[in-house]
Amino acid sequence: MANPNVETVGASSGKWLLVVAGLLVVAGVIGFYVLAQQPSYVRGAALFAGLALGVVVALVSAPGKDFVGFAKESYREVKKVVWPTRKEAGQMTGLVFAFVVIMALFLWSADKLIEWVIFSLVLGWK
Repeated sequence: MANPNVETVGASSGKWLLVVAGLLVVAGVIGFYVLAQQPSYVRGAALFAGLALGVVVALVSAPGKDFVGFAKESYREVKKVVWPTRKEAGQMTGLVFAFVVIMALFLWSADKLIEWVIFSLVLGWK
């Protein structure tokens, strides 16, 4: 029995559009270097045109539309987050700093205790 919630991915025109978008970006980069003798604004225009066309083609593909929908939904979710106030953030940072200092002192003292036990008591070194 097939699960209706599982989305199957097949070879679609969306993937071909992504390949075309990648080729447009590569063409823009190659054009930038091929036009080395041209003024920099011509080279920049070739690079920008390749990148812009690649992005546009990628965004009209099915995966591109899915990505845009995901980005919009993510932005809506970020707006729902209740961020801490400046005071709360400062207090939590202070607690973390204090915990780190306490753990550092604990680990240092444990290290020195183990060092003393091994070198002084077990091995008899001074």
